[in-house]
Order: sequence, then C-alpha cells, then structure tokens
Amino acid sequence: MAAITFGILIVSDSRSEGSEKDGSGPELKRLVSDVETDTGKILKGEILQFGVVPDNEAVIMEYLLRWSDIKQLNVILTSGGTGFSDRDVTPEATKKVINKEAPGIAIAMVISSLKVTPMAVLSRAVCGIRGKTLIINLPGSPKAVKECLTSIASAIPHAVDLISNRHADVAKIHVLYENKEITHNCSHNSSFTSLLHLECVAKRQRESPYPMLSVEEAKELIYKNTVLQETETVTIWNAHNRVLAEDVYSLCDLPPFRASIKDGYAVLAKDGKGRRRVLGGVRAGTTATSISLESGTCVRVNTGAPIPDDATAVVQVEDTKLILKNSYNTAELEIEITTIPQEGQDIRPIGCDLQKGSLVLMSHSKIGAAEVGLLAACGCKEVKVFKSPRIGVLSTGDELQQPGNDLMPGHVYDSNTITLISMFREYGFNPENLGIAKDDEASMVNAIKTALEKVDVLITSGSVSMGDRDMLKPVLQQHFGATIHFGRVNMKPGKPTTFATCFYNGNKKYFMCLPGNPVSATVTSILFVLPLLNRLQGDFSQPVTVKAELTTSYKLDPRPEYARAILKWRDEKDYPKAYSTGDQISSKLLSCKNANALLMLPGKTQARATVNAGDTVQAMLLGYRCTL
Repeated sequence: MAAITFGILIVSDSRSEGSEKDGSGPELKRLVSDVETDTGKILKGEILQFGVVPDNEAVIMEYLLRWSDIKQLNVILTSGGTGFSDRDVTPEATKKVINKEAPGIAIAMVISSLKVTPMAVLSRAVCGIRGKTLIINLPGSPKAVKECLTSIASAIPHAVDLISNRHADVAKIHVLYENKEITHNCSHNSSFTSLLHLECVAKRQRESPYPMLSVEEAKELIYKNTVLQETETVTIWNAHNRVLAEDVYSLCDLPPFRASIKDGYAVLAKDGKGRRRVLGGVRAGTTATSISLESGTCVRVNTGAPIPDDATAVVQVEDTKLILKNSYNTAELEIEITTIPQEGQDIRPIGCDLQKGSLVLMSHSKIGAAEVGLLAACGCKEVKVFKSPRIGVLSTGDELQQPGNDLMPGHVYDSNTITLISMFREYGFNPENLGIAKDDEASMVNAIKTALEKVDVLITSGSVSMGDRDMLKPVLQQHFGATIHFGRVNMKPGKPTTFATCFYNGNKKYFMCLPGNPVSATVTSILFVLPLLNRLQGDFSQPVTVKAELTTSYKLDPRPEYARAILKWRDEKDYPKAYSTGDQISSKLLSCKNANALLMLPGKTQARATVNAGDTVQAMLLGYRCTL
C-alpha cells in the first residue's frame, strides 16, 4: 500500500506571527511518520504540505480547500483553534468545507482524553470528509496532539481506504473500467467513455446512485456550498444591477437648504391674506441669503428653489392675483394672496428627505434605476459592490445543430443556449455562449476546460440523465475532481438537475447541469441557476409567490410539478386567475410562451389525484411581468 499523504496545518495567531514557538508542528511531523498505538500498529505517512496560519476562518478554509481539492491529500491534520475563545474558529471553518462529518473520530479522541483530564469535555473538534480527503481537528498543545492522534491512529489507514472506495462507488453511473467482467466483454480503453458505447449498454446502471432531494433541500445545498464573490468599487454609472457590498450613508442633507415645493411666493404666514409687495425672485440653483422678508412683503420662488431664512410659508401661484406690474410688463410689483397660508406650507425643511450620515441603502441591496438615482442625490460618486460571477452556457448532444443551416437528418436546432442566455440577460447577467459539446469524452472535457478558463459558473444542458451517452457527471468527477452535491431533484420537469463544484487553478468553480429538454432547462434555471448566481453576487432575495385561482384542471404527478401559466388580475377578485399555456410536456418550449408564473402543483397522493378549476395554488412570479 502506498504511503498515506498528509497535510499539517497549525492554527495560531501567535505562532503565525512568530511571537510564540511552534511545538505542535514538529511533534505532528514525528508522530505522522511513527505512531505506536495500544494495538501495536504503526502509522507511516508522507507529509506533503505544512503550514502555519492565524485564527482566521477564511484563511483556514482556503488551506483546507486547496489541500483537499487541488493537492488531494489523504489526510489533513489541523492543530489549534478548537477552544472557546472568540478567535477559535477551526471547527467552524472545517464544517463549511466538509461534505460528510465523521463524528466517531472526534468521540474517540474525547474518550481517550477524558482518561487524562475531565476538561476534555470542552473539546469542539470537528472531523469529516471532503472528496477523497479526511480532515481531523486536533488540540493545540503538543501533549494533547500526541494523546489524541495516538487514540485514532489505527483507524486512519482503513478510513483512507474506505474514502477511496466510497469515492469510486459514487461514480457507479459510468462503471469503472477496472471491473473485470465488463472489460472482458468490452474493448478496453484508458478512459471510462468506452464503457458507455452501445456494445456495453446492457451493463449500464438502471437506477441513479444519487438520492432524490426536494427542491428546498437542493437549494439549501446550493446556498451551503456558495462562497460570495470578491468586491470591487465602481462608479454609480456602472452600478446598475449590481449588489452593494457595504451599507451606504448620505454624504449630505437632502435637500441641503429649505426648498420650495411649488412655483409661487415665499411669505410670512402670520400676515394671512391680502396684498404683498414683491421684493424679487429666487430661481432654482441660486441662493436667497441676501433677501430679508418683512411684514407685507413676499419673494417669488420656483419649485426646488431655496427660500429666504425668515419665510414661513410658500403660497402657490394659483392662489394669488397680480395687482401691479412695472411699465415694461417685465416684473411683478404687487400681488394679492387669496388664501390663508399655514406655517410650513409647501416648504421642504433641510434634510427632510435624507439627513447627512443617515443610512441610504443596506449592504446586499440590488441597485436598480431608483437606487442609482438615490445614490447620486445623496452625493455618492462610487460604491463597493460584489463582483458579478462570470457565467457561460454550454449545450451538449450529438443531435444539436446551430440555427441557420438546413437541418440534418436526426438533428434538432439548439434552442437552449439562446433561451438561457437571453433569460440571464433579463436578470442583469452577461453570459458567454460556449457553443455545443458532442457526446464524446474528449469533446466534453476540452469544452469544460476551455470554459473554466473563462467563467466562474458553467451552466450546461443535456447529458445528465440515464441515457447510455449521458456522461457529464463522471466527466466532472474523474477529470475535474468535482464534488456532486446533488444529482436528482423530486420535481417535474427537471428531475436529473445536477449541482457540482470543483477547484480549478486555485479558484472555486460551480456547475449547474440542467436537463436537455428545453422546458426542463428553462424551469430549472429559474429555480436553481438564478438563486445560485444571485447568491454569488450577494443578493439573498427570494422569489415572489402568490395564490392563484386555477381555470384548468390538472392531473397531479407523483412529483411536485411546476406548470407554466399566465396570471391575470381582476380588481373584483381576491386572487389572480391562472390560465394554462397548453401542453406541459418538457420538450415543448411553446408552453413557456407569454408565461409570467410557475404554478407550484403538489405531488399526487392517495387522497388527492387532481386539482380542479376554482382551486387555489401557490404561483411563483417570473420577473415583473403581470397581465392586467
């Protein structure tokens, strides 16, 4: 058996700064290469990575992710940061990167340590698995490190074997070429693709190895495995459709002076009705500091213009009469006020809209047209936002053909690429067209490699179901070391939707692999891709759902169904009426035409096999389109 490969990560502010000598690191290096246990077994390993980092959750996660996903070490041992202080965050960082917990290892260490000290009950160590890597949290002191590692040393080689075997089993869908029975019947090739050719179809799996998750469970896995994009500063001219990465406060009072709400005259309200001598006028963009009002006088003002400091009301033009003008008809000399002005009438006080230093927009707010205007009004020139994820759309399938040429026999035009790209543009993203990949291992691998050089999120359609040429999941696992977080969802349409992540050139990449049927790809983009993209750029908002009254009866499917519909509102009705867009078969893109909602139909039960016209169901609104 090959030596087990180890990474040792020392977590300590003082040791990373050099103010304290590291004793645990040398002890771990010695122990990993020679650990004697109670059973007499010896653990021998090869240390490939060693690091000392501060008690910083993001930094710890970065090392754990890089060592497990890129270096693919068998075991990572951390030491330190497992206590109760505010800076002890190693368990929290570990929980965020592992796919499966291994609580038995932590329990074994606690039981062993309790023989030495009752304080062992305070241990917060987390142990778990990420891909092919076992991650174990150890205490910070050299003595405790030895006690804990010795107690579990005999289990580590077997754990590594199990992890390796389990990783292979997860990929059962493509049948490993090492299987002697299959290689005997099929032409052997160094890649798994040969096992998916027609001559081996009889050997393919008849059941998906991926558990069936609910839509809510699938979304939770997306949220759990999504890391926010970095931030950048942009001018407000480039901020539209971006998401704020920090709170924004007003740089000035709005308005910054007492301003008139109407075109009219600034007056002393206590003078009441009657004639007023016009002292002059103040236009928007000028000041009124040189004008002082006295009883019986007024000043002509325009909407938005500053008013004299001693003015207590503004009377609109419509409530006045002209009494006297100059001989040139160019100026008003005297007017009559026909209504009784009230104190503060039609005056906007300083800061009545926004006060200097007040909160304007909260972090994670999406910036629309109104928000951009508000930023400008309060004096902001630039804002900090989350970077938008770079996204690409890739269709897969031997049968696909670009529109524009005569259709070849057995082919269909690729409608998914343009549909998905157009949808993402509607939501403010700028996707890249990555073309079509054939159902061939080399073609698919090359297309994905090219994509990962350009994008953060790769959205594919096709090659995720149970067909003998559906090879996307095994390609992602074997060639890119991807973790499949889910591979089936309990929904109609879109059951084989798949979400995966990997690290490529040190950067985390996301895969949303959608079914090839056009309606399935569209619906699953709404339910899964858009939440992923929004989450990456800091937008945590949720879709809007309303109750809708059905105008059509539906036979329920065992799976919850998302049916396309047109909602129409009527003033006299409590709920909008839902009109079906027609045949809901997943290949019929026509059913998405003019749809402004997805009806969320429940799964079939013994008690309920249909929903009928007049029943109400939840409906998810699409965009902001409403038919009145």
